[in-house]
Formats: sequence, C-alpha cells, structure tokens
Amino acid sequence: HPDTLQAGSQGLQKPPCPIVKNSIYVPPTFISPQIVEKSLADYSRNPLYRYLYGVFGETETARLFILYKVGTSNKWGGSTVYWQTDISGNVRTGKIMLYDSATGHRVKEPYAYVGWAHSELRLSNFHLRQCLFGEHLLNTSATAPVMLVESEKTAIIMSHFIPDYIWLATGGKNGCFNSEAMQVLHGRDVTLIPDLGAAVQWKEKARILSGIAKSVTVSDMLEQIATEEQRKQGLDIADFFLFSPTKRQMLQLMIEKNPAVQLLIDELGLELIE
Repeated sequence: HPDTLQAGSQGLQKPPCPIVKNSIYVPPTFISPQIVEKSLADYSRNPLYRYLYGVFGETETARLFILYKVGTSNKWGGSTVYWQTDISGNVRTGKIMLYDSATGHRVKEPYAYVGWAHSELRLSNFHLRQCLFGEHLLNTSATAPVMLVESEKTAIIMSHFIPDYIWLATGGKNGCFNSEAMQVLHGRDVTLIPDLGAAVQWKEKARILSGIAKSVTVSDMLEQIATEEQRKQGLDIADFFLFSPTKRQMLQLMIEKNPAVQLLIDELGLELIE
C-alpha cells in the first residue's frame, strides 16, 4: 500500500535524461508496477469500492477498478488510490482520497483528505509530470471518442453508464489540463464535460486542444438542466446518473426496510438480473 511501503530503489524507475539543445529535459519518474499491483487488493477496506459495490454489484465494481487501476491505501484507515497510468503503461503517481462508503462523497471535514503516492512512498529525486487519469485506455481504441471530465470517480462511473466512449479525468477543474498532458488526444474527437459552474473556465481551456484534437466540444448540457440548488452543489454528470436508482439500489432499500427479503433471496438462491 502506498503509505506503508518503504521507499527505495525498487519503487523508483528513472529513465535517463536526454539533453535537448542547451537545456536538460527531465523526464517523469515512474512508480514500479509491483507497488501498483500490490495496491489492487483489499477492496473491502476501500470506502469508494464499498459504495460502488452497492450501486453496481461486485463483478462490475471489480471490473471498473481493475480497468482504471484503482488501488487501496492504508492511509486514513482505508482510502482510494487513483493511479495515473500514461499511454505507455507507466505510472506517474497516484492520488489518494478518502470517501464516505455510505454516500460515495469525498470526506472533506475536518480537512481535505487528499494525498499523493509518491509523497507517501518518500521517493527521492522524484520528478512529477502528471498525466490524464485513465490515459492508458486510449490504447484500447484508436478511434473511440473521448469524454473528458474533472473527477476520477466520475470517469469510472460514466464508463459504466456510457461505455462506448473513453472516459478520462483531469483530476480537478485545473488538474493536469495543460498542453503537455493533452498531446495524447492528438487526432481524437474530444468532448469536455465540466462540473456545474466550471463551463466558462473550461471553454477557455479548450483552446489548448486546438491543433491537437480532431474536434473539440464543450458540453453545457448540465448547465441547461440543473436547478439552482444543484448549481450551488457543483454537481457533475455522474451525480445526475446516480440520482436514478438502479435495480440493485432499489433491492437494497427493500432489504433495509424488510431484512426478511434477504433471507428469502438466500434461501431460494435468487440472483438479481440487471
């Protein structure tokens, strides 16, 4: 786990530094695959996994976590690690975040529970160059259109609801929204879906993709359908999809109201058909 592993050469892969003209380009440092793989476990201690388990079920939640390479950290008694895996399969870093397993929302009190794997590992001479979260999925299709959102959690959830697109995340309103990180979207059809309240800022940032992406669209769909209260909350597209309860969520509500339902399911060996 990112906060318990000892720093050392086994956790650090440093490619050579090529010289560009009169200056030295310092390439990103990578975190070893062994550390990442070790974190892809203990999901029963991962609050976000437990929340999505109640929404999507075990099979689908496990698939999404492995697809996006989402790990578990011991930090704060169990938290989520969003590994940033680039298009070449190298891991740049991992963002560690704490969630409420009941609501799926981030825990922000009494402070923001956000950390970084490279800091927890105490890797020396670490040079961070962030990439898009989910970037490695670009290798699954050379032509699939890309949906770009702010939150890593949103990318994961929307990949379930609308799997025909490649869902990537910048890691925040600003995040790694810069020219260097956007180069991997060369020749792609890209749609930006900002959280409520960030549409104007993202329309400005969309200029970065000019000359890189094949086409760029900034969707204001959420702004058109949101209520004033939803705007104040700064909801994102995943929130709107989750507002409509799934069959599994409805079944869970039935069980909470009447535990005998669960006994009936177990006795008859019933299985929910989504």
